[in-house]
Amino acid sequence: MCFNLKWKKLSVLLVVWVAFLLLQILKNDVAVCSAWYWVFFCLQFPIAVAVFVYEAVKLYKEHKRRMNTGNTESICGASIAWTPIHISFCALCGILGGTVGGLLGSGGGFILSPLLLEIGVIPEVASATATFVMMFSSSLSVVEFYLLKRFPIPYALYLLAVSILAGFWGQFFVRKLIRILRRASLIVFILSGVIFASALTMGVIGIDRSIAKIHNHEFMGFLGFCTSQ
Repeated sequence: MCFNLKWKKLSVLLVVWVAFLLLQILKNDVAVCSAWYWVFFCLQFPIAVAVFVYEAVKLYKEHKRRMNTGNTESICGASIAWTPIHISFCALCGILGGTVGGLLGSGGGFILSPLLLEIGVIPEVASATATFVMMFSSSLSVVEFYLLKRFPIPYALYLLAVSILAGFWGQFFVRKLIRILRRASLIVFILSGVIFASALTMGVIGIDRSIAKIHNHEFMGFLGFCTSQ
């Protein structure tokens, strides 16, 4: 069952993807900070909240039904208790991950992968889920920038080819190592190493750029929201 596509759940993601894409396109076609700009901007929140509530209620009801029937079967190797506390915790981590990703330009996997491991998802599923979610959000940005004619196609194709090759060979070698060592926890160490290296790199680059701006007496404050668009 783990390998079957859940078309109904995928359709929900697709609807959200299309809705956010349309809002971004409409928002970019109106004057910055105009009335319609803020309407399109604020519409993102009720859509996100509505989808979250819909999925949260489904998860809670499914978990409650399984507990009432005594069904302790794991879902994809993970037995997750979708209690209100767990659901609220996941929502908080999602908000935190989105905020950090938006401010620093980091991927949502920084938050999502450790979160999934914390709530009981096995490393293989956690890694695959985090990758899928990052692909989901990244593809939205790709289409948006392409429609806005801000998309360097040769550079994007180069990155796409490198990413596909790196992902394929990385998965191949990790599977080999797991098969040899017989320890799926290797994925946890790899995720931890990547997150640590990325955080360290961002910190070093950020400090270096800040020092350069200080030496050049450049402005380092916050720009106005409307004037910086």
